[in-house]
Amino acid sequence: MSSERIEQAPSSIIFDSLPYYDNDLERHPILKDKVAKELAREAQSSQSQTLHPRVPPPVTLFAKNPLLAAELERVESHQPLHPLDTSRYQLPGPTEQPANEEKWKEALDNARAQLEHQRLRQINLSLLQSYGGNAWRVHNYLTEATAKNAEKALEELQNLTTEVNRDRKNFQTTIGNQLTSLETRWTELISSILQIEMANVALEGEIDRLNKQEADLTASV
Repeated sequence: MSSERIEQAPSSIIFDSLPYYDNDLERHPILKDKVAKELAREAQSSQSQTLHPRVPPPVTLFAKNPLLAAELERVESHQPLHPLDTSRYQLPGPTEQPANEEKWKEALDNARAQLEHQRLRQINLSLLQSYGGNAWRVHNYLTEATAKNAEKALEELQNLTTEVNRDRKNFQTTIGNQLTSLETRWTELISSILQIEMANVALEGEIDRLNKQEADLTASV
């Protein structure tokens, strides 16, 4: 296959293939199987090799948050979510009969905690009713703006990718035509050289025959 050589910097050389020009795999299907086997072999051998220096190191998620790290590990292992503990929202009385004063005090403290929790819930619901609508509108506006910026960036990248591929195709097509012309010229020159060599061999044979014929005539005289 052919290859184009693009110099990015004096110390950096990138060899790029010519996929828009090379069609050896289509013309010779047996090469496709050989390339696939070679790529598989290289992939197996590269697993034990060190990574390229430009490859960033692996990122450890939630290294400073053990709770989120444990939750991520649970999700990765496909473990079910632990059920919520609803006992804290119940108001059980003392289970021991007869109950002593300490048990009744614990049940009373639990009831007061539940009452305070319900009061806070009412306050939160009141605040949500008063300000929740506007807060969600602002949140939706910011989310839409972020989504539009992401879509715009994606469109720019897609256009840039299309432009790069178009430039590569035009460049490779031009270079491919030049390579085809040079290859055809090379074939013609090789053919001319072979014809000249064959003519030289024929002339040498004719010269040897004439020299022999002259020697015979000279000997007969």
